[in-house]
Amino acid sequence: MKDRRKYDNSLFFTHEKCEERSKVEKNKFYLRERFLPVPTDGGFKMEGYWIWCGSVAKGEDGKYHMFASRWSKKLPMHPGWLLGSEIVRAEADRPEGPYHYRETVLGARGPQYWDGRMAHNPHITRQGGKWVLYYTGSTHPFEEVRGGETIGMEDPRVIVARTNKRIGIAVADRITGPFKRFDTPVMTVRPEEEDNLLVSNPAPCVEEDGGVLLVYKYRGYKNPPYEGLLHGPMKMNAARAERYDGKYRRIANGSLFPEDVVLEDPFIWKENGRYRMIAKDMYGNVCGEKYGGVYAWSDTGDKWEIMRGHCAYSRSVLWEDGSTRLMGNLDRPFILFEEGRPMCMFFAVSDGTDGFMDAKNTWNMAIPLRE
Repeated sequence: MKDRRKYDNSLFFTHEKCEERSKVEKNKFYLRERFLPVPTDGGFKMEGYWIWCGSVAKGEDGKYHMFASRWSKKLPMHPGWLLGSEIVRAEADRPEGPYHYRETVLGARGPQYWDGRMAHNPHITRQGGKWVLYYTGSTHPFEEVRGGETIGMEDPRVIVARTNKRIGIAVADRITGPFKRFDTPVMTVRPEEEDNLLVSNPAPCVEEDGGVLLVYKYRGYKNPPYEGLLHGPMKMNAARAERYDGKYRRIANGSLFPEDVVLEDPFIWKENGRYRMIAKDMYGNVCGEKYGGVYAWSDTGDKWEIMRGHCAYSRSVLWEDGSTRLMGNLDRPFILFEEGRPMCMFFAVSDGTDGFMDAKNTWNMAIPLRE
């Protein structure tokens, strides 16, 4: 039976705690307390495909629509996604699913396009009467990959596709499409700045006035003399635009976090006038669990504080059958809000032992949240 304890719309406080908000806000984050057991028949999976990412919205038809990444299992999970990922749409009658494939939204469209070989990291938003889908795209000039090939990180197609990762948008009048994508990305690299190798993992927050705060991941080339890999570690930056198809201007000088904070897969939202972020802790030195979830907040979007020693969510999850399982991955966090209330969380998960390198299956997991 679901825990019927009432929370307000905030992810931080029960009604009983409201009067104490100003005192405890920076020390309390109740996301994990709202997790219900994971439905065994929920989420989204497809036979013969790797499934990753997962962004959900309620459509005009009253159904829930998930935008996810998939690529054939004829390719390795990693780095196969760099060469074969496409964005698909799946539907469900309930937020937690199960979701069923309906169509491919963004597939391959030719190497001459910036996103012609790969589309990944979908994030669906509603802006000004339009559905706006943020995503990462890439291309390469080599022959299309064939299933069954041996593909490693030193494959020329992988190297070029990785360095060509950029961020773009596709727009539609209805959530069922068709989605129109653009011939140029909205966020690209800057040769003279830190983000001169690649940009990816878009995390938009839509403002009430139609503006957008976009947090993204980037990597840059090292400065000479070169030694080992020519690129540096993954970092995050932020940009603003007056509207979704406007110019996105960086608002931070360099990384949002100190060098010892290495994060991936940000999800951001605004609550009580403050920006919030959850993200994947790559090494576990921030939240205390490798690949666990960290929480950060900001008043401006360019300067962020992070809660050290606090695990916003864990890879160890409780299932409806009463079992607890340590997932190989709990990546790409996404919170579904309805009328300002958090309803369900979604994660890209694997059945590997530590990350996706030994995974046999990946899918999108849905975790209902207590009311």
